[in-house]
Amino acid sequence: MKRTFQKLLIGASMAIGVSTLATVPAQAGTLTDATIGGTAASDYLVYDSNATNTFTVANTSENVQKVLNGDAASPTGNVELAASSEQAGFDFTKNTTLTGTIGGKTLTLSSLTSDDWFGAGQTTTTYGLNNLANTWFNQALSSNGITSPLLTTFGYTQQTLFNSFLTKGGFQRFSDPNISYVNQDDTSGLISIGLAGHFDAAPLLGLPSNPFFPLQASEIVKYTYDGKTDYLYGFKANKSDLVEISDKISHSGNYEVTIKGVPPAAVPEPSVMLGLLGVAGVFATQRKFKKASI
Repeated sequence: MKRTFQKLLIGASMAIGVSTLATVPAQAGTLTDATIGGTAASDYLVYDSNATNTFTVANTSENVQKVLNGDAASPTGNVELAASSEQAGFDFTKNTTLTGTIGGKTLTLSSLTSDDWFGAGQTTTTYGLNNLANTWFNQALSSNGITSPLLTTFGYTQQTLFNSFLTKGGFQRFSDPNISYVNQDDTSGLISIGLAGHFDAAPLLGLPSNPFFPLQASEIVKYTYDGKTDYLYGFKANKSDLVEISDKISHSGNYEVTIKGVPPAAVPEPSVMLGLLGVAGVFATQRKFKKASI
């Protein structure tokens, strides 16, 4: 009878411990220790938010970290890299970076330079070349259903629209990503990055707006993570329910882009540890029972 009781006790305790392990929910990590750097380290703006607007706040490390605490459901404020990209005299050869730690690894997000868009050492480009400028521009049109016949109704060909976009500083304008959040799924390792932009980007591309079919295109962010460097951008936005307080249009859309990240090392929660300690305690009790019965 004593042995039967011991077995039941051990089985129940192990079941509780295993159940605790099985019911631990997936957690979401965020970017920590955020710092601003790059060859133009002072060229950035920090936007905080309320329920309606985004607005600039002081460029402090505390504010940078604070505004990155959102997610897709509530993107909140953002950090704009290379904030002077739309101003005269902008140095298109320099970049601004946001670097932090997520899941125990370093992630750097950067604005783009002319080298990124056009190729190393190139300060401009032409239509039809094999570079990021042409790739992104063509994808921006095709992803939004902008065809050659449709462009003709606006008085453009794809090449003339590209040239107009280029000469009006369009690539500089799309080089200053507004980072609103950086989160990681602790189970899959997927890193999600929010880019605050225009819900309707048609005017930025030189095309008329259509309230029923907004043209959507995010700014581009360059990233370096786990030994890899690449570019992220998207053509599908969700409404952020926010607008920048002065122009009433910026930050109205949230474009989420992702990186296939490395899952962080699992750290058992306190409840899990208690479950395991309970199992260990039962085995210790079993040993005492055995000694007592000798």
